[in-house]
Amino acid sequence: MPMYEYRCSGCGHQFEVRQKFSDAPLAECPECGGLVEKLISQTSFALKGSGWYAQGYSKDSKAKAPKVCPKEGSCSSCPSAAA
Repeated sequence: MPMYEYRCSGCGHQFEVRQKFSDAPLAECPECGGLVEKLISQTSFALKGSGWYAQGYSKDSKAKAPKVCPKEGSCSSCPSAAA
């Protein structure tokens, strides 16, 4: 479930609430009972480093993968043996 951030227009109290997408937005401050507004805040999700893209989808990842023949032994007709 996502976290939503709210701020009270009366007392200025700022808080986070975990809600379902289908839940109605909050209307009342838990501190003073005043009206609250939903804030737009940054997400904490970030892709950094040499993650999944570099390991599975980049051009370099295909060149680094070892070619292994599914049949053990010599198989001259195998496409991986010709490469």
